[in-house]
Amino acid sequence: QACEQAGMPVFGAIPRDSGLEIPSRHLGLVTAVEHGRRAHEAVAVMTELVARHVDIEAVARCAGIGALAPAWDPQLEPVANVTVALAAGKAFSFGYAEHAEMLEMAGAEVVAFDPLTDPLPDGTQALVIPGGFPEQFTVELSANAVVREQIAALAATGAPVHAECAGLTYLVDDLDGHPMCGVLPGSARFTERLTLGYRDAVATVDSSMHAAGERVTGHEFHRTTVEFADEQAPAWVFRGAGQATVHDGAVRRGVHAGYLHTHPAAHPHSVRRFVSAATKLAE
Repeated sequence: QACEQAGMPVFGAIPRDSGLEIPSRHLGLVTAVEHGRRAHEAVAVMTELVARHVDIEAVARCAGIGALAPAWDPQLEPVANVTVALAAGKAFSFGYAEHAEMLEMAGAEVVAFDPLTDPLPDGTQALVIPGGFPEQFTVELSANAVVREQIAALAATGAPVHAECAGLTYLVDDLDGHPMCGVLPGSARFTERLTLGYRDAVATVDSSMHAAGERVTGHEFHRTTVEFADEQAPAWVFRGAGQATVHDGAVRRGVHAGYLHTHPAAHPHSVRRFVSAATKLAE
């Protein structure tokens, strides 16, 4: 009734179901990659509940009329054929399937690898490191010195590197005293303070991802903090908790890294810009 009085349509209501119970920890739910078979079972339960209790056709109609961002056109000509390494596995599981799809539509060959155990894929020309739980796997990440050194060498060439949240903490010198990639001079540490919220952010400088002044919408969700050892051009500026101005992350050579999580479908041009940057470097 409250929604109807406010003029908000109600598409349905999802009842409680014990089949959806998932363990949690300091940053929310245990991820599907760690949760195994129970995660797949939960998705099956969700599917059945939504089919029974939600007007799917009404949701689809509503979704089709509200988009303000430029649409992703899958018919656009590929930018170039480059190899983009995508960090995955238990430490970096906060990515979007659409990101890999859009990179491929832009002409990239996307090769997933696990920084816990793997080297960089052969022929890597650009790198994406999504969010995740690096603090849960700090020792293992630090132990894979081969890939850490490869990532540092790749970044030193000016290759495009897109890192979000956990990816940012992986690129600095150390995380809680354990050596990381050393691409960005500074240290990351785990804290008890949760930083959480939606952000309207502005790119501060030109980078492999965005032109200065471009606006995006994203979210923060982390308990780590990063202190840079020297002055860095921030990746983003936005209003944080209490409306304080926040300078987030860093842009250095081809690296664009910050705590802000963004969805590439909301700004598809950034994916093509990223692939294009890898192409120009190879020329």
